[in-house]
Amino acid sequence: MTLLHLAILFPFLFAIFIPFLYKYFRNIHTGWFVLILPIALFTYFSQFIKTTMSGKTVIETMNWIPSLGINFTAYIDGLSLLFALLITGIGSLVILYSIYYLSKEKERLNHFYVYLLLFMGAMLGVVLSDNLIVLYTFWELTSLSSFLLIGYWYTREKSRYGAQKSMLITIFGGLAMLGGFIMLYMMTGSYSVREIITSVAEISTDGLFVPALIFILLGAFTKSAQFPFYIWLPDAMEAPTPVSAYLHSATMVKAGIYLVARLSPVFAISPEWFWIVSLFGIFTMFWGSFNAVKQTDLKAILAFSTVSQLGMIMSLLGIGAAALHIDSMNDSYFTIATLAAIFHLINHATFKGSLFMVAGIVDHETGTRDIRKLGGLMSFMPITFTISIIGAFSMAGLPPFNGFLSKEMFFTGVLRVAEMNIFNLETLGILFLIFAWVGSIFTFIYSMVLVFKTFTGKYQPEKLEKKPHEAPIGMLISPIILASLVIIFFFFPNILSLSIIDPAMQSIIPSLIGENGHFDIEISHWHGWSPELFMTIGVVIIGTTGFLSLAKWRKIYNLHPKKLTLNKAYDTSLIALDRSSSRFTKFYMTGSIRDYLIYIFAFFIIILGTTIIIKDAFSFSLKGAAPIGLYEVILAAVMAIGTIITIFAKSRLTAIIALGSVGYSLALFFVLFRAPDLALTQLIVETVSVALYLLCFYFLPELKKKDKKVSFKLTNFIIALGVGTIVTLIALSANSERASQTISAFFIENSYTLAGGKNMVNVILVDFRGFDTLFEITVLGIAALGIYSMIKLRVKEEEK
Repeated sequence: MTLLHLAILFPFLFAIFIPFLYKYFRNIHTGWFVLILPIALFTYFSQFIKTTMSGKTVIETMNWIPSLGINFTAYIDGLSLLFALLITGIGSLVILYSIYYLSKEKERLNHFYVYLLLFMGAMLGVVLSDNLIVLYTFWELTSLSSFLLIGYWYTREKSRYGAQKSMLITIFGGLAMLGGFIMLYMMTGSYSVREIITSVAEISTDGLFVPALIFILLGAFTKSAQFPFYIWLPDAMEAPTPVSAYLHSATMVKAGIYLVARLSPVFAISPEWFWIVSLFGIFTMFWGSFNAVKQTDLKAILAFSTVSQLGMIMSLLGIGAAALHIDSMNDSYFTIATLAAIFHLINHATFKGSLFMVAGIVDHETGTRDIRKLGGLMSFMPITFTISIIGAFSMAGLPPFNGFLSKEMFFTGVLRVAEMNIFNLETLGILFLIFAWVGSIFTFIYSMVLVFKTFTGKYQPEKLEKKPHEAPIGMLISPIILASLVIIFFFFPNILSLSIIDPAMQSIIPSLIGENGHFDIEISHWHGWSPELFMTIGVVIIGTTGFLSLAKWRKIYNLHPKKLTLNKAYDTSLIALDRSSSRFTKFYMTGSIRDYLIYIFAFFIIILGTTIIIKDAFSFSLKGAAPIGLYEVILAAVMAIGTIITIFAKSRLTAIIALGSVGYSLALFFVLFRAPDLALTQLIVETVSVALYLLCFYFLPELKKKDKKVSFKLTNFIIALGVGTIVTLIALSANSERASQTISAFFIENSYTLAGGKNMVNVILVDFRGFDTLFEITVLGIAALGIYSMIKLRVKEEEK
């Protein structure tokens, strides 16, 4: 195991020690111990920046299930490194923030940090795994750990509801994604992303290519809250604010973005990929921003804004895929969309992380997040107000903040879509422009609502649970760092160009790399009086008008019937599923063992019988079978007669004797087959069993004759006949056609040479299966000690 593998597993390993640290160091906030890990991991991953800048990758493989092509292969390139730095960097700031946000006296910090570390490790596993099955394993771990984090305050009904909702939707997408991965394996014979990419030319015409594409996008869309699966994200805001800042701004929701970016070299050549990713993304961008405006809770506004921003990034990845279909790519003219996606991915983590922390500070210091109760907090919380201005204005796409630069690139990308002469974009390309521009207007409005409805206007102390004041400096450090990055990335955007953005682009669209081995990236603040700038000016003018007149037109949201919402459909479907499953359960859970056996045996007959017929698996051959002698026929007849008498005997004594004859006949079979040890064992066991039966039944009353008519049941007859037939056919087939040589030949050849014994049965029991015998003896010894103890206790009780 290499250090890179350990970097992925360290969060899981460290989580084991959290309960002990929490228990024995109660005077120290557990977060201080946890903070060390993400800082160390961020420092470690930062060392790979020079490697990816030079176009190199790092691959470390640890065998797991090589026979199935499943190995734990850790892979660092520009894309995975970008996400690893986001996971550990934002994770460090979130943990620092949580130290001051969560009280060590009131909160179950041992649970919180265990869940958080599980999530961090799972996300690192997702972005650093080259093997699709390993990636899927970590992917589902993110769903499980996020479920635990969202439901951290499990005593609240909304927390439980949000946690369940997020898990059901993302797990559904994960299962669909697994189906897509299996299809990729069926087409390529490999689970390695790198190897699959090299096979694109061969698989692009395969019949499973498009189904695999759709199933994988289901996983990506559910995780990244794309329409119509976004409904879980607003309800997930019931989690503590550090969780929202981490999961829903920088990590979990961007796992789907990562998956789309990672598999773009495989699917981007397909027109279906372009249309599905770009259209769903651009509509999600519009729909999220439109719904964010009507929210009254700070975190609800941020939740829908996250949906919108994720849709924007997703659409840019889809639009960027169209560049592969354009012949002339020397000037990287159409790769601007992919550049904008990566740049905005980074920018979104900075401004949205700071805004979530601001929402947490407001809630922490006032006791509410309802903007109808807030207002006039600017004078009480000047630092928090400044941070919110920076984050919100960046989200709105205003200078001098980094969101302005990536928003301008977004506009450039959608403008160039209309210039493409593929997929009928000459006419349909205008749709991207309309949704992008209108969505940006609503983004501007909710950004202004977020700031000015909270920090300006009338102060309403009677509606607040606490008297507001500025947050402690420890809670402000993390959002200040993120807000500072917002400004730094605006004035010095090209510090990211060659170090982070260019290597990531090489991973997403490797076939479009320039002759110098790099993309020509130069992010500038001024491009003249361009259409993008006029679009931004229009957003500001119309957005300002819309914000100032919000009370007049906000009533349009009431026109949409509440019964026709996706949330209503989700709740209704769950209720219907619960009721139908309850009815179905009552149908087959009758309480009758006979019914349960019928279900089991019926499935047994149908599945195995169908398999035998479809696979033509039945065969019958007497080749290699020993001849059947007269004595064997007589003993078999005696055993059959004894069995029948045992069933129909009217006396217990008769039944015991008949049953004993079956056991003694079996012992004679062992004698005929020259196994004296087994024969002796069988005789002893049978003698003891018969004696015990006689001893027990001696004290029971005699059987009474009862006239009871046993009716013939056709179902029982069919099931019994079917099971007997299937078992017989399987036994005959197994004996007639062997896939490999029986293990008995090995024992015959090696019993004496390896174990020094001529009695093969004894050698098997004592040497080859010595541990089995040892444990069997141990079990018998424990049982004997238990019986002896009970007898002694009974004797002592009688003596009293």
